[in-house]
Amino acid sequence: MRRPLLPVLLLLAAAAAFAQASAPAAAPAPVSPATEEVGVLKTNLGTMAFRFYEADAPQTTAAIKKLVRAGFYDGKTFYRVVKGHVIQAGDVEGTAGPKVKAEFNHHPFVAGTVGLARDADPDSGTTEIFICHVPRPHLDGKYTAFGQLVSGQDVLEKIANVDVEEHFENGVAFHKPKQPVVIEKATIETRAVEEKK
Repeated sequence: MRRPLLPVLLLLAAAAAFAQASAPAAAPAPVSPATEEVGVLKTNLGTMAFRFYEADAPQTTAAIKKLVRAGFYDGKTFYRVVKGHVIQAGDVEGTAGPKVKAEFNHHPFVAGTVGLARDADPDSGTTEIFICHVPRPHLDGKYTAFGQLVSGQDVLEKIANVDVEEHFENGVAFHKPKQPVVIEKATIETRAVEEKK
């Protein structure tokens, strides 16, 4: 006499469920890390890298990236080094590139903040960039902050402490390093996003 099919089917279903439950869970698909473009300044005293405040200074970021990719900063010097204030590089006169409209934002000028230099006209910034050696709150809301160092703080410290020839223009310090601090190569690199501090 044939055995009823129902118990057999129930046994097979139970076995299949048990096998599925005891099988190891499939590994989740790897998640690609978020990336961002950073500016990298390789100098004769070491390398510094900074993230861009692209959302808050989009025009300035685009202008600086274009200059970097064109090789504009290669061979330029940090011709102005004022310990306790800023180090500055560019075409010296600030007339080599198109002017960028000011993008003053909420980012404070702290140690390592990268800003766009200008003259009395808020919209006169071009190629001149500066990096704060220490916090400079009097610059907040008056200059465009477009980046922040993510590595090379020791290099910033080294540059800020080079021997300089003191020079003032209308009471403003424009001290010049006795030995040139050269940007040997400036590049834009894509890196994994580091946790913002």
